[in-house]
Amino acid sequence: MKLYSRGQLIFFSVLSVLLAGTAVLGARRLAGWTPVPRETGGSPVFGERDAGRPAGQGAGQNVRSYPAADIQPYSAGEQENITVYEQYNEAVVNITTEIVAINWFLEPVPQNGGSGSGSIIDTRGYVLTNYHVIERAYKVFINLFDGSQLEGTVVGADPENDLAVVQFTPPRGITLKTIPYGDSSVIKVGQKVLAIGNPFALERTLTVGIVSGLGRPIQISRQNIVRDMIQTDASINPGNSGGPLLDAQGRMIGINTMIYSPSGGSVGIGFAVPVNTAKRVVAELIEHGRVRRGWIDATVVQLFPALVQYAKLPVSEGLLISRTRRNGLAERAGLRQGQEPVRYGSSVIYLGGDILTMADGMKTATLTDLYSALEDNKPGEQVELEVLRGGRSVKLRVTLADREEVLNQ
Repeated sequence: MKLYSRGQLIFFSVLSVLLAGTAVLGARRLAGWTPVPRETGGSPVFGERDAGRPAGQGAGQNVRSYPAADIQPYSAGEQENITVYEQYNEAVVNITTEIVAINWFLEPVPQNGGSGSGSIIDTRGYVLTNYHVIERAYKVFINLFDGSQLEGTVVGADPENDLAVVQFTPPRGITLKTIPYGDSSVIKVGQKVLAIGNPFALERTLTVGIVSGLGRPIQISRQNIVRDMIQTDASINPGNSGGPLLDAQGRMIGINTMIYSPSGGSVGIGFAVPVNTAKRVVAELIEHGRVRRGWIDATVVQLFPALVQYAKLPVSEGLLISRTRRNGLAERAGLRQGQEPVRYGSSVIYLGGDILTMADGMKTATLTDLYSALEDNKPGEQVELEVLRGGRSVKLRVTLADREEVLNQ
Protein backbone atom coordinates (compact mmCIF):
# COMPACT_ATOMS: atom_id res chain seq x y z
CA MET A 1 0.00 0.00 0.00
CA LYS A 2 1.35 3.44 -1.04
CA LEU A 3 1.47 6.16 1.65
CA TYR A 4 0.98 9.91 0.89
CA SER A 5 2.34 12.85 2.88
CA ARG A 6 0.09 15.54 4.41
CA GLY A 7 1.12 18.04 1.72
CA GLN A 8 0.23 15.64 -1.09
CA LEU A 9 -3.20 15.01 0.43
CA ILE A 10 -3.94 18.77 0.65
CA PHE A 11 -2.76 19.31 -2.94
CA PHE A 12 -4.96 16.59 -4.45
CA SER A 13 -8.00 17.68 -2.41
CA VAL A 14 -7.75 21.30 -3.62
CA LEU A 15 -7.21 20.09 -7.19
CA SER A 16 -10.35 17.92 -7.04
CA VAL A 17 -12.50 20.85 -5.83
CA LEU A 18 -11.18 23.13 -8.60
CA LEU A 19 -11.89 20.51 -11.28
CA ALA A 20 -15.44 19.96 -10.03
CA GLY A 21 -16.17 23.70 -9.97
CA THR A 22 -14.80 24.14 -13.48
CA ALA A 23 -17.04 21.32 -14.76
CA VAL A 24 -20.19 22.90 -13.25
CA LEU A 25 -19.46 26.34 -14.72
CA GLY A 26 -18.75 24.84 -18.10
CA ALA A 27 -22.03 22.96 -18.11
CA ARG A 28 -24.02 26.12 -17.28
CA ARG A 29 -22.34 28.11 -20.04
CA LEU A 30 -23.07 25.33 -22.53
CA ALA A 31 -26.75 25.56 -21.51
CA GLY A 32 -26.66 29.33 -22.17
CA TRP A 33 -27.25 30.55 -18.59
CA THR A 34 -25.31 33.36 -16.91
CA PRO A 35 -26.00 34.94 -13.53
CA VAL A 36 -27.80 38.29 -13.73
CA PRO A 37 -27.12 40.33 -10.61
CA ARG A 38 -29.49 43.25 -11.30
CA GLU A 39 -31.90 45.43 -9.41
CA THR A 40 -34.74 47.56 -10.78
CA GLY A 41 -35.69 49.96 -8.06
CA GLY A 42 -36.19 47.26 -5.47
CA SER A 43 -38.41 45.01 -7.63
CA PRO A 44 -37.14 41.49 -8.25
CA VAL A 45 -36.27 40.62 -11.83
CA PHE A 46 -36.61 37.16 -13.33
CA GLY A 47 -34.29 36.12 -16.19
CA GLU A 48 -35.09 33.87 -19.14
CA ARG A 49 -32.58 32.69 -21.73
CA ASP A 50 -32.92 34.43 -25.08
CA ALA A 51 -31.91 31.90 -27.71
CA GLY A 52 -31.95 34.63 -30.37
CA ARG A 53 -29.01 36.63 -28.92
CA PRO A 54 -25.64 36.23 -30.68
CA ALA A 55 -22.84 34.94 -28.51
CA GLY A 56 -20.25 37.24 -26.96
CA GLN A 57 -22.39 40.28 -26.14
CA GLY A 58 -21.38 40.44 -22.52
CA ALA A 59 -22.81 39.24 -19.26
CA GLY A 60 -26.58 39.59 -18.98
CA GLN A 61 -27.19 40.45 -22.63
CA ASN A 62 -28.50 36.99 -23.49
CA VAL A 63 -31.30 37.27 -20.90
CA ARG A 64 -34.83 38.74 -21.13
CA SER A 65 -36.04 40.25 -17.88
CA TYR A 66 -39.67 40.49 -16.72
CA PRO A 67 -40.74 42.61 -13.73
CA ALA A 68 -42.98 40.62 -11.36
CA ALA A 69 -45.82 43.12 -11.90
CA ASP A 70 -45.97 42.21 -15.62
CA ILE A 71 -46.59 38.48 -15.02
CA GLN A 72 -50.33 37.63 -15.38
CA PRO A 73 -51.62 35.42 -12.52
CA TYR A 74 -54.51 33.93 -14.58
CA SER A 75 -54.90 32.61 -18.08
CA ALA A 76 -57.48 34.14 -20.42
CA GLY A 77 -59.85 31.21 -19.83
CA GLU A 78 -59.48 31.43 -16.07
CA GLN A 79 -60.11 35.18 -16.10
CA GLU A 80 -63.26 34.60 -18.17
CA ASN A 81 -64.58 32.14 -15.57
CA ILE A 82 -63.71 34.49 -12.71
CA THR A 83 -65.43 37.44 -14.39
CA VAL A 84 -68.66 35.52 -15.03
CA TYR A 85 -68.78 34.21 -11.47
CA GLU A 86 -68.05 37.57 -9.85
CA GLN A 87 -70.62 39.33 -12.00
CA TYR A 88 -73.53 36.90 -11.64
CA ASN A 89 -73.09 34.68 -8.58
CA GLU A 90 -75.13 37.05 -6.40
CA ALA A 91 -78.10 36.54 -8.75
CA VAL A 92 -78.19 32.82 -7.90
CA VAL A 93 -80.23 31.95 -4.81
CA ASN A 94 -80.69 28.86 -2.70
CA ILE A 95 -84.28 27.60 -2.33
CA THR A 96 -85.55 25.45 0.53
CA THR A 97 -89.10 24.31 1.18
CA GLU A 98 -91.38 22.84 3.80
CA ILE A 99 -94.02 20.26 3.00
CA VAL A 100 -96.86 18.73 5.01
CA ALA A 101 -96.50 15.07 5.96
CA ILE A 102 -98.69 12.70 7.97
CA ASN A 103 -97.28 11.19 11.16
CA TRP A 104 -98.12 7.85 12.82
CA PHE A 105 -101.18 9.40 14.46
CA LEU A 106 -102.48 10.59 11.05
CA GLU A 107 -101.77 14.19 12.00
CA PRO A 108 -100.38 16.73 9.51
CA VAL A 109 -96.89 17.82 10.48
CA PRO A 110 -94.40 20.08 8.67
CA GLN A 111 -91.11 18.68 7.49
CA ASN A 112 -88.26 19.69 5.23
CA GLY A 113 -89.02 19.41 1.53
CA GLY A 114 -86.93 19.95 -1.56
CA SER A 115 -83.85 22.09 -1.93
CA GLY A 116 -82.21 23.59 -4.97
CA SER A 117 -81.08 26.72 -6.74
CA GLY A 118 -82.76 29.50 -8.66
CA SER A 119 -81.92 32.48 -10.87
CA ILE A 120 -83.21 35.99 -10.18
CA ILE A 121 -84.66 37.09 -13.53
CA ASP A 122 -86.40 40.31 -12.48
CA THR A 123 -85.57 43.01 -9.93
CA ARG A 124 -89.12 42.68 -8.57
CA GLY A 125 -88.02 39.41 -6.99
CA TYR A 126 -89.02 36.82 -9.59
CA VAL A 127 -86.91 33.65 -9.44
CA LEU A 128 -86.78 30.92 -12.08
CA THR A 129 -86.22 27.38 -10.81
CA ASN A 130 -87.26 23.76 -11.36
CA TYR A 131 -90.74 22.52 -10.58
CA HIS A 132 -89.39 19.53 -8.67
CA VAL A 133 -87.58 21.90 -6.28
CA ILE A 134 -90.87 23.44 -5.06
CA GLU A 135 -93.16 20.45 -5.68
CA ARG A 136 -95.72 19.93 -2.86
CA ALA A 137 -94.30 22.90 -0.94
CA TYR A 138 -96.55 24.91 1.36
CA LYS A 139 -93.69 27.19 2.37
CA VAL A 140 -90.82 28.40 0.19
CA PHE A 141 -87.72 30.17 1.47
CA ILE A 142 -85.28 32.18 -0.64
CA ASN A 143 -81.72 32.42 0.67
CA LEU A 144 -79.80 35.38 -0.79
CA PHE A 145 -76.05 35.80 -1.31
CA ASP A 146 -75.65 37.78 1.93
CA GLY A 147 -77.13 34.97 4.03
CA SER A 148 -80.55 36.56 4.53
CA GLN A 149 -83.58 34.30 4.23
CA LEU A 150 -86.91 35.54 2.87
CA GLU A 151 -90.21 33.74 2.44
CA GLY A 152 -91.45 33.49 -1.12
CA THR A 153 -94.59 32.40 -2.93
CA VAL A 154 -95.02 30.13 -5.93
CA VAL A 155 -96.32 32.30 -8.78
CA GLY A 156 -96.81 29.45 -11.24
CA ALA A 157 -95.52 26.02 -12.19
CA ASP A 158 -95.13 24.01 -15.37
CA PRO A 159 -94.51 20.35 -14.51
CA GLU A 160 -94.22 19.40 -18.19
CA ASN A 161 -91.00 21.37 -18.57
CA ASP A 162 -89.99 21.06 -14.90
CA LEU A 163 -90.06 24.84 -14.48
CA ALA A 164 -91.52 27.15 -11.84
CA VAL A 165 -91.46 30.83 -10.93
CA VAL A 166 -91.20 31.96 -7.31
CA GLN A 167 -91.43 35.55 -6.07
CA PHE A 168 -90.14 37.24 -2.93
CA THR A 169 -90.16 40.84 -1.73
CA PRO A 170 -86.66 42.33 -2.02
CA PRO A 171 -85.28 43.91 1.16
CA ARG A 172 -85.32 47.71 1.28
CA GLY A 173 -82.23 49.41 -0.02
CA ILE A 174 -81.07 46.37 -2.02
CA THR A 175 -81.06 46.36 -5.81
CA LEU A 176 -81.18 42.78 -6.93
CA LYS A 177 -78.76 41.50 -9.52
CA THR A 178 -80.35 39.52 -12.34
CA ILE A 179 -79.14 36.99 -14.90
CA PRO A 180 -79.86 37.96 -18.52
CA TYR A 181 -81.42 35.55 -20.99
CA GLY A 182 -79.34 34.17 -23.83
CA ASP A 183 -80.48 32.30 -26.93
CA SER A 184 -80.39 28.50 -26.81
CA SER A 185 -81.06 28.20 -30.55
CA VAL A 186 -77.54 29.33 -31.45
CA ILE A 187 -75.45 27.23 -29.07
CA LYS A 188 -73.11 24.59 -30.47
CA VAL A 189 -71.72 21.27 -29.27
CA GLY A 190 -68.27 21.98 -27.84
CA GLN A 191 -69.18 25.45 -26.58
CA LYS A 192 -67.96 26.31 -23.07
CA VAL A 193 -70.64 26.55 -20.39
CA LEU A 194 -70.64 27.42 -16.70
CA ALA A 195 -73.07 26.25 -14.01
CA ILE A 196 -73.65 28.10 -10.74
CA GLY A 197 -75.63 26.46 -7.96
CA ASN A 198 -75.72 25.26 -4.38
CA PRO A 199 -74.75 21.57 -4.44
CA PHE A 200 -74.62 19.80 -1.07
CA ALA A 201 -75.62 23.11 0.64
CA LEU A 202 -72.37 24.76 -0.46
CA GLU A 203 -72.91 28.42 -1.29
CA ARG A 204 -72.85 29.37 -4.97
CA THR A 205 -70.43 26.84 -6.43
CA LEU A 206 -69.09 27.22 -9.99
CA THR A 207 -68.47 24.29 -12.33
CA VAL A 208 -67.24 24.53 -15.92
CA GLY A 209 -67.68 22.24 -18.91
CA ILE A 210 -68.90 22.14 -22.50
CA VAL A 211 -72.11 21.47 -24.37
CA SER A 212 -71.94 17.72 -24.97
CA GLY A 213 -75.11 17.30 -26.99
CA LEU A 214 -78.24 19.11 -28.21
CA GLY A 215 -81.84 18.16 -28.90
CA ARG A 216 -81.98 15.38 -26.31
CA PRO A 217 -85.57 14.21 -25.61
CA ILE A 218 -85.67 13.35 -21.89
CA GLN A 219 -88.68 11.79 -20.17
CA ILE A 220 -89.14 13.53 -16.81
CA SER A 221 -92.40 11.85 -15.79
CA ARG A 222 -94.71 9.09 -16.91
CA GLN A 223 -96.43 11.27 -19.51
CA ASN A 224 -94.02 14.17 -20.03
CA ILE A 225 -91.00 14.39 -22.32
CA VAL A 226 -88.94 17.57 -22.50
CA ARG A 227 -87.70 18.03 -26.03
CA ASP A 228 -84.43 19.64 -27.08
CA MET A 229 -82.70 19.29 -23.72
CA ILE A 230 -79.08 20.48 -23.53
CA GLN A 231 -76.55 17.86 -22.45
CA THR A 232 -73.43 19.07 -20.65
CA ASP A 233 -70.46 17.62 -18.81
CA ALA A 234 -70.38 20.54 -16.34
CA SER A 235 -70.99 18.94 -12.93
CA ILE A 236 -74.65 19.22 -11.95
CA ASN A 237 -74.97 17.73 -8.49
CA PRO A 238 -77.95 17.61 -6.11
CA GLY A 239 -78.65 21.22 -5.20
CA ASN A 240 -77.69 22.56 -8.64
CA SER A 241 -81.24 21.91 -9.85
CA GLY A 242 -82.89 25.13 -10.94
CA GLY A 243 -79.63 27.02 -11.25
CA PRO A 244 -78.45 28.68 -14.46
CA LEU A 245 -76.35 27.18 -17.23
CA LEU A 246 -74.40 30.15 -18.62
CA ASP A 247 -72.37 30.83 -21.73
CA ALA A 248 -68.93 32.47 -21.61
CA GLN A 249 -70.54 35.94 -21.52
CA GLY A 250 -72.70 35.08 -18.51
CA ARG A 251 -76.00 34.78 -20.40
CA MET A 252 -78.42 32.07 -19.32
CA ILE A 253 -78.78 29.42 -22.02
CA GLY A 254 -80.37 26.70 -19.89
CA ILE A 255 -81.83 25.76 -16.52
CA ASN A 256 -79.96 22.88 -14.89
CA THR A 257 -82.44 20.10 -14.26
CA MET A 258 -81.05 16.62 -13.80
CA ILE A 259 -78.12 14.26 -14.10
CA TYR A 260 -77.79 10.73 -15.37
CA SER A 261 -75.94 8.87 -12.66
CA PRO A 262 -75.89 5.23 -11.55
CA SER A 263 -74.23 6.32 -8.28
CA GLY A 264 -76.19 9.49 -7.50
CA GLY A 265 -73.22 11.77 -8.14
CA SER A 266 -72.23 13.68 -11.25
CA VAL A 267 -70.53 11.51 -13.86
CA GLY A 268 -70.39 14.12 -16.58
CA ILE A 269 -73.89 13.66 -18.03
CA GLY A 270 -76.16 16.51 -17.01
CA PHE A 271 -79.21 18.04 -18.68
CA ALA A 272 -80.65 21.54 -18.81
CA VAL A 273 -83.96 22.89 -20.10
CA PRO A 274 -83.25 25.29 -23.02
CA VAL A 275 -83.72 28.94 -22.06
CA ASN A 276 -85.91 29.54 -25.11
CA THR A 277 -88.43 27.12 -23.61
CA ALA A 278 -88.21 28.99 -20.31
CA LYS A 279 -88.74 32.36 -21.99
CA ARG A 280 -91.94 31.07 -23.57
CA VAL A 281 -93.19 29.53 -20.33
CA VAL A 282 -92.20 32.19 -17.78
CA ALA A 283 -94.35 34.95 -19.30
CA GLU A 284 -97.46 32.78 -18.99
CA LEU A 285 -96.61 31.62 -15.48
CA ILE A 286 -96.30 35.22 -14.29
CA GLU A 287 -99.49 36.32 -16.08
CA HIS A 288 -101.76 33.28 -15.63
CA GLY A 289 -100.04 31.07 -13.03
CA ARG A 290 -100.07 28.22 -15.53
CA VAL A 291 -99.23 27.47 -19.14
CA ARG A 292 -102.26 27.32 -21.45
CA ARG A 293 -101.83 24.54 -24.01
CA GLY A 294 -103.88 23.35 -26.93
CA TRP A 295 -105.48 19.92 -27.17
CA ILE A 296 -107.68 17.87 -29.44
CA ASP A 297 -111.19 17.91 -27.95
CA ALA A 298 -111.58 14.16 -28.20
CA THR A 299 -111.10 11.07 -26.06
CA VAL A 300 -108.06 9.15 -27.27
CA VAL A 301 -106.93 5.67 -26.26
CA GLN A 302 -103.38 4.44 -26.66
CA LEU A 303 -103.27 1.16 -28.55
CA PHE A 304 -102.24 -1.93 -26.58
CA PRO A 305 -101.84 -5.58 -27.66
CA ALA A 306 -105.18 -6.84 -26.37
CA LEU A 307 -107.05 -4.00 -28.10
CA VAL A 308 -105.14 -4.45 -31.37
CA GLN A 309 -105.85 -8.19 -31.37
CA TYR A 310 -109.55 -7.87 -30.45
CA ALA A 311 -110.32 -5.11 -32.96
CA LYS A 312 -108.05 -6.62 -35.66
CA LEU A 313 -106.38 -3.24 -36.16
CA PRO A 314 -103.88 -2.84 -39.03
CA VAL A 315 -101.29 -1.09 -36.77
CA SER A 316 -99.96 -1.79 -33.30
CA GLU A 317 -99.00 1.78 -32.40
CA GLY A 318 -101.05 4.96 -32.38
CA LEU A 319 -103.98 6.62 -30.64
CA LEU A 320 -107.55 5.48 -31.23
CA ILE A 321 -110.10 8.32 -31.44
CA SER A 322 -112.74 6.83 -29.16
CA ARG A 323 -115.12 9.82 -28.87
CA THR A 324 -115.26 13.41 -30.09
CA ARG A 325 -117.19 16.25 -28.54
CA ARG A 326 -120.52 16.81 -30.30
CA ASN A 327 -120.12 19.83 -32.63
CA GLY A 328 -116.66 20.34 -31.18
CA LEU A 329 -113.56 21.57 -32.99
CA ALA A 330 -112.28 18.06 -33.75
CA GLU A 331 -115.62 16.84 -35.09
CA ARG A 332 -116.03 19.95 -37.28
CA ALA A 333 -112.53 19.35 -38.68
CA GLY A 334 -113.60 15.88 -39.82
CA LEU A 335 -112.08 13.65 -37.13
CA ARG A 336 -114.17 10.49 -36.80
CA GLN A 337 -115.02 8.80 -33.52
CA GLY A 338 -115.73 5.13 -32.84
CA GLN A 339 -119.23 3.61 -32.97
CA GLU A 340 -118.91 0.14 -31.41
CA PRO A 341 -118.69 0.24 -27.59
CA VAL A 342 -116.71 -2.46 -25.79
CA ARG A 343 -115.84 -2.69 -22.11
CA TYR A 344 -112.25 -3.09 -20.98
CA GLY A 345 -111.96 -3.27 -17.20
CA SER A 346 -113.88 -0.28 -15.87
CA SER A 347 -113.57 1.69 -19.13
CA VAL A 348 -115.70 1.77 -22.26
CA ILE A 349 -113.81 2.08 -25.56
CA TYR A 350 -115.56 2.88 -28.86
CA LEU A 351 -114.07 0.99 -31.80
CA GLY A 352 -114.09 1.96 -35.45
CA GLY A 353 -112.77 5.52 -35.16
CA ASP A 354 -109.69 7.11 -36.70
CA ILE A 355 -106.25 6.10 -35.46
CA LEU A 356 -104.04 9.13 -34.89
CA THR A 357 -100.49 8.42 -36.08
CA MET A 358 -98.97 11.91 -36.36
CA ALA A 359 -99.62 15.37 -34.87
CA ASP A 360 -97.92 18.63 -35.80
CA GLY A 361 -95.20 16.74 -37.65
CA MET A 362 -94.41 14.33 -34.80
CA LYS A 363 -95.14 10.61 -34.66
CA THR A 364 -97.74 9.76 -32.00
CA ALA A 365 -97.11 6.15 -31.07
CA THR A 366 -98.04 6.83 -27.44
CA LEU A 367 -100.07 9.31 -25.42
CA THR A 368 -96.79 10.76 -24.16
CA ASP A 369 -95.89 11.55 -27.76
CA LEU A 370 -99.11 13.54 -28.17
CA TYR A 371 -98.37 15.57 -25.02
CA SER A 372 -94.90 16.29 -26.39
CA ALA A 373 -96.15 17.17 -29.88
CA LEU A 374 -98.68 19.72 -28.60
CA GLU A 375 -96.58 21.09 -25.73
CA ASP A 376 -95.80 24.36 -27.50
CA ASN A 377 -99.23 24.87 -29.12
CA LYS A 378 -101.83 27.26 -27.75
CA PRO A 379 -105.64 27.03 -27.75
CA GLY A 380 -107.01 28.38 -31.02
CA GLU A 381 -103.98 27.37 -33.08
CA GLN A 382 -104.35 24.90 -35.93
CA VAL A 383 -102.24 21.77 -36.30
CA GLU A 384 -102.08 19.11 -38.96
CA LEU A 385 -103.08 15.59 -37.95
CA GLU A 386 -102.47 12.38 -39.85
CA VAL A 387 -104.89 9.54 -39.17
CA LEU A 388 -105.41 6.02 -40.43
CA ARG A 389 -108.94 5.54 -41.70
CA GLY A 390 -110.16 2.40 -43.48
CA GLY A 391 -106.62 1.32 -44.27
CA ARG A 392 -105.54 4.62 -45.83
CA SER A 393 -103.81 7.72 -44.48
CA VAL A 394 -105.84 10.95 -44.20
CA LYS A 395 -104.57 14.43 -43.26
CA LEU A 396 -106.74 16.94 -41.38
CA ARG A 397 -106.25 20.43 -39.94
CA VAL A 398 -107.75 20.75 -36.48
CA THR A 399 -108.20 23.86 -34.32
CA LEU A 400 -107.06 23.12 -30.77
CA ALA A 401 -109.13 23.58 -27.64
CA ASP A 402 -107.82 24.36 -24.14
CA ARG A 403 -106.25 21.20 -22.77
CA GLU A 404 -107.17 21.80 -19.16
CA GLU A 405 -110.83 22.28 -20.07
CA VAL A 406 -110.90 19.16 -22.24
CA LEU A 407 -109.19 16.87 -19.72
CA ASN A 408 -111.31 18.11 -16.80
CA GLN A 409 -114.63 17.31 -18.50
